[in-house]
Amino acid sequence: MSLIKRNDMLFPSLMNEIFKPDWFGGMDDSKFSTPAVNIIENETGFELELAVPGRAKEDFHIDVDTNVLTVSAEVRTEKETENIHYTRREFAYKSFKRAFTLADSINGNEIKADYVNGILKFTLPKKEEALPKPKRRIELS
Repeated sequence: MSLIKRNDMLFPSLMNEIFKPDWFGGMDDSKFSTPAVNIIENETGFELELAVPGRAKEDFHIDVDTNVLTVSAEVRTEKETENIHYTRREFAYKSFKRAFTLADSINGNEIKADYVNGILKFTLPKKEEALPKPKRRIELS
């Protein structure tokens, strides 16, 4: 017995291309509303990277509240002053909000953030008691 519902439509990718709402062939907006994230753990802490190209540092709102790191950016609309007739227009700025629950081992007071080349990078250091202890030798008595 299968618990997975299948779509047995013939040539699904071709049918999606023909019947998609954007008749001129563009990108699905739902795929790009939430930035992709990488989380890396090392001995001294964690690194969190969000892919958010095309933003300025002033666009981001970053908060830490009760062990939750929240990152958001607001929609920025630009007022057009020229009368330009676009055949196609895909440039847009999207809002997003992502929240990350911080582990108890993270020192929330020492979190640092930097935005370079479209990557918003956080350094989340571990608390002193969570850091690995150096190896020690125990002498026999």
